[in-house]
Amino acid sequence: MARSHRVKRVGRLIAAIFRQPRLSVHCLSQISEIIRGIRHSKLYREPSRPEGVGAPKTLLEDIFDRHSTGHGIWKWRHYFPIYHAHFQKFIGRDVRVLEIGVFSGGSLEMWRSYFGDRCHIYGVDIAEDCRAYANDHTTIFIGDQEDRAFWRRFKSEVPQIDILIDDGGHTFDQQIVTLEEMLPHIRPGGIYVCEDVHRNNNRFNSYCHGLLKSLNDTTPMDPSGKKGVMRPNPLQAWLAGVHFYPYVIVIEKADRPIEKLMFDRRGTLWRPIETP
Repeated sequence: MARSHRVKRVGRLIAAIFRQPRLSVHCLSQISEIIRGIRHSKLYREPSRPEGVGAPKTLLEDIFDRHSTGHGIWKWRHYFPIYHAHFQKFIGRDVRVLEIGVFSGGSLEMWRSYFGDRCHIYGVDIAEDCRAYANDHTTIFIGDQEDRAFWRRFKSEVPQIDILIDDGGHTFDQQIVTLEEMLPHIRPGGIYVCEDVHRNNNRFNSYCHGLLKSLNDTTPMDPSGKKGVMRPNPLQAWLAGVHFYPYVIVIEKADRPIEKLMFDRRGTLWRPIETP
């Protein structure tokens, strides 16, 4: 089984090189820096441990801890401060939340308690019996998150959402298809979260690092020819940030698209910049 998996990965690599030879060479040219970063991460040490009490509980963590009976919730505890940092602006607002991976249904209740009565939850799962969790503020869809046709049907029935939480099948193909299909369906200012991005060879994590290549692109110049003005590509225009946490990747969409990437100067006294 392990051998067939390795053969499949080698096949994917060869196919990628043939499809995009120039881009493949560009990626291969950075292997030494990637290895250097991995090695440094293994050797990294803080000089001392900070003293004092840890961070206080967030509202979401408190809701989780008080949920002692009923439908099950299963979360890594360090996720709660991450959620709260990105989600708290939606508390008490009209907010549409999509959670992929309903499982025992407890997290559907947790999100409702956290965001308030104006929240509507959309749950997606592959198991038919998850339909039992539907109610007047929760809509359940049964389907495969790796199926692009399923997402097209979903988008035809559901308005743009504010928050997407991918806690589904956890395979990289499922996660990639979900991101590609649903990121444009998240409203401006919305949040995408993928949970449980485990292991240092996680291929979805590698995919997201590929997104960063376009996020940091400096090639397209503004047609006006002004110095220090660049035209953003679609990803730069709409993504306010991509955040990597232990086991979690968060993408924030901008409240409104960025029309220009500019750097300005202020002041009158400047040291000359010497160039070789």
